[in-house]
Amino acid sequence: MKSITKKIKNKIVRILYRNQINKKICKIKEFNKKYIKSTAYTVSSNKNISDLKKKYEIFVVGSDQVWNPNWRLSDIDLLTFADNNQKIAFSASFGVNSIPREKEENVRENLKKFKAISVREDSAKKIVEELTKRKDVQVLIDPTMILTQEEWDNILKKPEQLKHDKYILNYFLGGLSNERKKEIYRIAEENNCEVINVLDKRSEFYAMDPGEFLYLEKHAFLICTDSFHSSVFGLLYDRPFIVFERDNTNINMNSRIETLLTKFNLENRKFLGRITKENIEHNYKKAYQKLEIERNKVNEFIEKFFYL
Repeated sequence: MKSITKKIKNKIVRILYRNQINKKICKIKEFNKKYIKSTAYTVSSNKNISDLKKKYEIFVVGSDQVWNPNWRLSDIDLLTFADNNQKIAFSASFGVNSIPREKEENVRENLKKFKAISVREDSAKKIVEELTKRKDVQVLIDPTMILTQEEWDNILKKPEQLKHDKYILNYFLGGLSNERKKEIYRIAEENNCEVINVLDKRSEFYAMDPGEFLYLEKHAFLICTDSFHSSVFGLLYDRPFIVFERDNTNINMNSRIETLLTKFNLENRKFLGRITKENIEHNYKKAYQKLEIERNKVNEFIEKFFYL
């Protein structure tokens, strides 16, 4: 009898999860339709794209983790269809600290042909330099950091389910151990905060669009995360954030976060086993001064390589 009851409960949970996921997908599609402008033409490995180089002057690759060897790094990602003087990498990302040996030759031969390469991680610069022997690789900030807080505010939307003004935002891509969860809830209780677990499918906050997520980032009492972009928006929105090393994954995804914390003198944002008063207090004045310098570097790169 207990076995049957458990199976029924599991079935109900799967249905609820599926509904949450479908709701989230619909909200994101609506958001994209409103804010993301794209052409009807798409590029894929199934299409003959060799003639594209005659139609366009330059090709820019730079998506998030576009060179991650675990699920990307295709010929299209390496712009193999374009002429050498047309290929530009703009704040491209590997997302990992190293690439498999069996993929090194392909990466080496293709990246050597790029007109210009900029990446968004120190580890990515090291990978490219060691493979290609290039001396011109630049590390630029993640494109999300180019926009100002005011520009991101244009897509903000308060989630209807948000009932409390004071909350801790949890955004963990690699899971959350019981020890860490206990520490976060201790701080929540001490500061009379609700805890919002954005990626928990059981949470009413799971089915949100990007604008609603940014609203939560902007107004959080504290952000606890193992995510690079959650950390970025904590910085942009002047909110205290704590970076946790990612759990439950065999893939090292910390390279981007390490670059972020080092570049902007935010090493004190790391979780060291206990959340302290110093973690919650914050002053990003020096980080913002550095951010302006980094934004100028981006503008210089664009002016140098994007305008023919």
